[in-house]
Amino acid sequence: MKICQACEARFSATGWVCPVCGAAPPRCDGFPTFIAPQNKNTESYDPGFYRELARLEARHFWFFSRIRLILWLLKRRFPSARNIFEIGCGTGFVLSAIQKSMPSIAVAGCDLFSEGLDWARNRVRPAKFFQMDAGKLYFEEEFDVVGAFDILEHVGDDQAALMEMNKALRRGGGLLLSVPQHPLFWTAADEAARHVRRYRAPELRIKVQRAGFRVLDTVSFVSLLLPVLAAARLKNSVLRKNYSVEGELRLDPVLNAAFQKIMDVEFQLTRLGMRLPFGGSVFLAAVKI
Repeated sequence: MKICQACEARFSATGWVCPVCGAAPPRCDGFPTFIAPQNKNTESYDPGFYRELARLEARHFWFFSRIRLILWLLKRRFPSARNIFEIGCGTGFVLSAIQKSMPSIAVAGCDLFSEGLDWARNRVRPAKFFQMDAGKLYFEEEFDVVGAFDILEHVGDDQAALMEMNKALRRGGGLLLSVPQHPLFWTAADEAARHVRRYRAPELRIKVQRAGFRVLDTVSFVSLLLPVLAAARLKNSVLRKNYSVEGELRLDPVLNAAFQKIMDVEFQLTRLGMRLPFGGSVFLAAVKI
């Protein structure tokens, strides 16, 4: 069900024209937009980064390993899902992989910035895209699965965002999240990426439960490589080097391949049921109650 931006009426329709008041959301670069220009928080992310991200993410071990884990959790926990809505879809890398791996699922996404949605639209042609803020979603009981991957750490009021995700899901619908883990590892990398916080897994579970979910699983990610990742970032912080997100993505191909092999081992351990208490990120799967 859609929610009218003007009068907040609930309605079911193909388009966004409200049958109660006749209002429709304006469009920005061809996308229905639900964010007033003065309310777009450019401090939470740098929209100029999308071009570089779209060029590098397909070849980087971290993104490849992350999407593999997302697909595994989606198929394992929500195999009968008919549609999925990704919040903060960025360049569409995740939705594109879901569409290719699970073509029967209808995919949709939103992002704060139309610059990212332009890339996503070209990558995932059948998908529907919207310019929305995670803190205010204009859907109610619309989706079987909602995903937010490395998004909550950018949001000031993450509890309100989780409540919005709950509202957008049908009863019994699934939630998939990933966030950076362990506040102890806060470094210049987090500041450069414009994070608000890093999470402890128990803290994330409590927030998700408070938003009306039952947690099904939590999985640490980049566990086996955490010492290498932490050492590199802490070294840069201590030496006060200028950290660059783009620089971290431009990884030497040999090193990238070596890290990928280690992540392959980690994925197999996860599939076998091992749940390590540490990792650069933590994934969570939950169901709306």
